[in-house]
Amino acid sequence: MSPLKISWKSIWSKPLSSALNIMLIAFGTGILTILLLASKQISDKLENNSKDIDLVVGAKGSPLQLILSSIYYIDFPTGNIPLKEAQELSRSPFVKKAVPLALGDNYNGVRIVGTDSNFVGIYKLKVKEGKFWQSDFETTIGNSVAKNQKLKIGDTFYGAHGLTGSTDVHKSHGYKVIGILAPQGNVTDNLILTNISSVWKMHDPEEEHDHGADTEHHHSKDNEREAPEIQNKEITSLLIQYRSPMSVVMFPRMVNESTNMQAASPAQESTRLFSLIGIGVDTLQWFALLIMLIAAISVFVNLYNSLKERSYDLAIMRTLGASRGKLFLIVIAEGIMLTLAGTIIGIEVGHLALEFIGSNQESSQARLTGMLLLSDEAYLFVAGLAIGIFAAIIPALQAYRSNISKILSKN
Repeated sequence: MSPLKISWKSIWSKPLSSALNIMLIAFGTGILTILLLASKQISDKLENNSKDIDLVVGAKGSPLQLILSSIYYIDFPTGNIPLKEAQELSRSPFVKKAVPLALGDNYNGVRIVGTDSNFVGIYKLKVKEGKFWQSDFETTIGNSVAKNQKLKIGDTFYGAHGLTGSTDVHKSHGYKVIGILAPQGNVTDNLILTNISSVWKMHDPEEEHDHGADTEHHHSKDNEREAPEIQNKEITSLLIQYRSPMSVVMFPRMVNESTNMQAASPAQESTRLFSLIGIGVDTLQWFALLIMLIAAISVFVNLYNSLKERSYDLAIMRTLGASRGKLFLIVIAEGIMLTLAGTIIGIEVGHLALEFIGSNQESSQARLTGMLLLSDEAYLFVAGLAIGIFAAIIPALQAYRSNISKILSKN
């Protein structure tokens, strides 16, 4: 009988002990798999969504909040900024390209973003069907939006006020889908794009209330006071591309010190955000490695005790012609089989767990998936192999050095 078959039968002769070892290894590997997949996806999202944007200008407040709302669309904006001042900044000699954003509405939780053609250029967008928005209330929607919301060219939908929820629906104007973006692999897959004028008109009290001939004049005046940003023409933020390396030093300082706006760097804030996430990831990694170490010790104890119980059987095998090397291989193979079984199960469980977590996430922008294979996962197999050899090496050496005559004389 081959060493592998003997090792396999030995594992199955102690099902509870073997199952415990496999579970420990699977648990540690599962946590490491989740961390590996999640950190890779988060770092890719941070990089892909902001790689061509040097600066975001918006209302004063938290720089991180400004970046999260204007680059990743997963937080509320810090406020609005005057369009006039934003246009003045756009004409600065430090600025190569400026992209205005007007946020405030959603459709079933999907952000509706008012912007201009510069947005297409900065993200290098392409349409899969139809065309880019041109007139008021025309929209070009992200690929994921079309799939998830079951929207197609020619469909009409109504936006709701706010960045989440659908209680305050704007029934005065319907948005029309005239284009669907090709998959971009970034935040734009989950956005609805239109022009800024549409966002302004959607919130204009006169637009909303002039449909009724008997609307009282003082009622519309109240609405004007409630939405002063419409009268003063405000936008949410500006995405900036620098003209030269000098801009990096001069432009943010100029914005922060000489205007009522703030400038936030996506690169700096993303690094800060990932370092905050990294603290938790590091803690979990150490926890997973501790479990793996416990699993290795458990496999070692299991094999060591098993060797004591089977010493007579192994001695008989030697007398029947089995070499020392064969006995060594039997014990090593047993350790490797246990750890590799745990590693494979752990990787599969890690993928399924992350897919489950991702499917229950509220934000589509930060959604994670387990349906992704990384080359780095090969290291988990190598780690499983190493743990198996490490745990089995001492028992295997004992089997190799065992004194046949002593063992047989005791029995």
